[in-house]
Amino acid sequence: MDLTGLRRYTPEGVTRARREAAVLAPVIERDGEAHLLFTKRAAHLGEHPGQMSFPGGGREPIDRTLTDTALREADEEVGMRPGEVDVVGRLDDTRTSSAYRVRPFVGVAPDREYVPDESEVAEVAVLPTRGLTDPANYESERRVDHPEYGDHRVHFFHVGGYTVWGVTGRMVVQLLERTTDWRAPEEVDRVVGADAELPI
Repeated sequence: MDLTGLRRYTPEGVTRARREAAVLAPVIERDGEAHLLFTKRAAHLGEHPGQMSFPGGGREPIDRTLTDTALREADEEVGMRPGEVDVVGRLDDTRTSSAYRVRPFVGVAPDREYVPDESEVAEVAVLPTRGLTDPANYESERRVDHPEYGDHRVHFFHVGGYTVWGVTGRMVVQLLERTTDWRAPEEVDRVVGADAELPI
């Protein structure tokens, strides 16, 4: 995983949103290879319970910048201290179904134990990029006639008993395509209706 290009990348922004949010995609070197740290959201949360995500959340008045938001949330959710993260760049903004504009930052973090805040996080999962880029672990589908998004592609990464998909899946696709030789296949595995059951 080559992160040097992220320092020079100019991401696309989103201008209209009800509220701003930011996430941190932590890159951890373990056993000589790059891993990404994800959280599994607590089942009792009102938005996206049980889904895999990067540490993050809504911007608060105490946050001077959205970088501060991402670092504060990572500290609150898994105990990743801001001073131990080297933020190397960011990815394109994305808009969620809950009208958030989410700004993803990418940072290098040390390989140590991270303890989830049980009020927000059920588990911490550190997944190897080797598994994320394995074609056997990836699938995608095109959902048609969605009332908000229209026709759109959904990515799924199945690694280590976890499935990363949704907004986080889109972020992982962009991160991998900018830092590795992996590319999402041009063709989707299937085309389904907007209300089709998810393969997770």
